[in-house]
Amino acid sequence: MKLLLTSGGVTNPSIRAALERLLGKPVGESRALVIPTAQWGHPMCGPASVRELVAAEPDFRYFSGLGWASLGVLELTALPTVGAERWVPWVREADVLLVDGGDATYLHHWMRESGLADLLPSLPDTVWVGVSAGSMVMTPRIGESFVEWPAAPDDRALGVVDFSIFPHLDAFPTNSSAAAERWAADIGGPAYAIDEQTAIVVDGGAVEVISEGRWTQFHR
Repeated sequence: MKLLLTSGGVTNPSIRAALERLLGKPVGESRALVIPTAQWGHPMCGPASVRELVAAEPDFRYFSGLGWASLGVLELTALPTVGAERWVPWVREADVLLVDGGDATYLHHWMRESGLADLLPSLPDTVWVGVSAGSMVMTPRIGESFVEWPAAPDDRALGVVDFSIFPHLDAFPTNSSAAAERWAADIGGPAYAIDEQTAIVVDGGAVEVISEGRWTQFHR
């Protein structure tokens, strides 16, 4: 699987060019499935924000509203009762999975429970575009300060990549550079802090930072 790990989506021409390079074709010719599941695990999200995401309303113009050839919804909490014979073909037919933010531990739980996590290694040409928690779920740990789901056993995530991500750098008072430094010290491993104009591309084992904004790499 090819990864485009972002904080705020496809927010500038450089990130869009990276996305289309991963897709191998324009956004307007690509079939997308949007995954809203992480939102249900975060206290600041709910029915209104999920509706805006899946309806590709203006607040999501950098993500679900980019102008996809088709846009469907893949709700992970429903998949165990649907059956893999139905939903696996939906995923295999998609060019891109758009995985929104919320709580990464909740998303991690449902990726395991639904079977999507087990399917990912068989999708070498599919592009995963994460926003915030949708990016953090691919990392080994998200950091205790980002855990909002009360039932989370710890801050561990999938570990598809070997680095952690601190999103929304300087977008909120709680996401300052100083906060990122403290978070990185707790993580204790390779990590990046990225702002809304930055993305991390992972393709074939190579890692590349694409940015028209600010980012910091932490080596531990």
